[in-house]
Amino acid sequence: MGKEPKPQVKKMQKGAKPYTFSTVEGMADILPRDQDWWKLVLQLGNATSELHDFNFIETPLIEEAGMFEEGAGIAKEFVEKHLFLLKTGGKERVALSFCPKVSVLRSYLEHRLAYFASPLKAFYMLPVLKKTRTKEGLRESHEWGFQIIGEGDPIYDGEIILAISDFLKGLKLKQLMLKINSGGCRVCRPAFRQKIKAYYRNEQERLCKTCERNLETNVFALLHCEEAECREVMAGAPIILDYLCQNCNNHFKSVLELVEDNEIAYEPDAHLLPINDYGMRTIFELYVPELRLPIASGCRFDYLAEIFGARVTPTVNGTLNIERVIEAMKLQGIAPHPRTKPKVFFVVLGDQAKKGALRLMNKLRSSGVAVVEVVGKKTLKAQLKSAERMNISLALLLGQKEIFEGTVIVRDMTSGAQETILAEKLVEEVKRRITK
Repeated sequence: MGKEPKPQVKKMQKGAKPYTFSTVEGMADILPRDQDWWKLVLQLGNATSELHDFNFIETPLIEEAGMFEEGAGIAKEFVEKHLFLLKTGGKERVALSFCPKVSVLRSYLEHRLAYFASPLKAFYMLPVLKKTRTKEGLRESHEWGFQIIGEGDPIYDGEIILAISDFLKGLKLKQLMLKINSGGCRVCRPAFRQKIKAYYRNEQERLCKTCERNLETNVFALLHCEEAECREVMAGAPIILDYLCQNCNNHFKSVLELVEDNEIAYEPDAHLLPINDYGMRTIFELYVPELRLPIASGCRFDYLAEIFGARVTPTVNGTLNIERVIEAMKLQGIAPHPRTKPKVFFVVLGDQAKKGALRLMNKLRSSGVAVVEVVGKKTLKAQLKSAERMNISLALLLGQKEIFEGTVIVRDMTSGAQETILAEKLVEEVKRRITK
């Protein structure tokens, strides 16, 4: 066999522009080299969802802008900062969805899913798209969410936390810590809001410019500020647990008992409150020591359906940020499971062999045997080198001679031993070898 010809580099046509496109700042491609991480997370997410009896739901990436601007109960400045508004040919005002749990509730109400299941237990995996970058510099991330709609019993708050905990433990993540609090309700939260607002007004000179603005528009946002001086002010702020009504106090106590009964490590965080108006009662975040930001979070939001024109609809949601989950796995040295399915490498020599090769490869794949090929490489040496790099132990060789004779060469890549077998017995022989 002669040397493999060098690939020809096409000269750029005169006047042609060089390729300059790249991903939008803050967006990222999910690349083949990361596929094992993503496949593991998605496979385990589906398995966890099935074990906990959640039903799959997917909502569109484009929603009516008003659903977020007016109907979602989210602070106005937060919406303006993150909402991607889109232009359409008509008079519609639409936007990219940056809050999947709101879209899921909209779908539940629109399609009357209470008739499908009560409560409805749904899971989703959706991208979250924001106009401005997050603390990690991202505009796009992916959420795996669990949502239970139609029941206010604290057992469902516990079930959401358990589903997320099982998901993360299945990925072998260690030292998970649950931070949890109660956000109160419309009965007890107004008094607390006034109390914390008065406290921050007395400390206004120590606040950053952003917190000064939030003091008049969204006081709970002050508890999320990362500025050192504002963190010091927050440390002395009133806590909502001192203002909970009896119903909220009982609810929170029941959730903590469920967490303790299931041996989930947790610590109360008295300053953990939602930045939006619809979050209430159970508020939680899950951390690993290696990351400063939470890898999962959740809350209850029973009143949001009222803003959509429906009656009070108890709802609890928990989400995992998949990018952060994968980063945490890498930081803890947890490698994705290797692909356990044995593979064979199909070597094809000559144009006449390609047609027969495709038929044989399809027979193997239909029988559950994974087949890899690089038929674009024309020489035997180049194709076998690819098999070696992929660490595949069994190769099948098919050329013009084998097509004529109705045979296939089976090559042991470890020993180099070869054997010619009848093509009609290929599936049986390959299965015998890879099982052995």
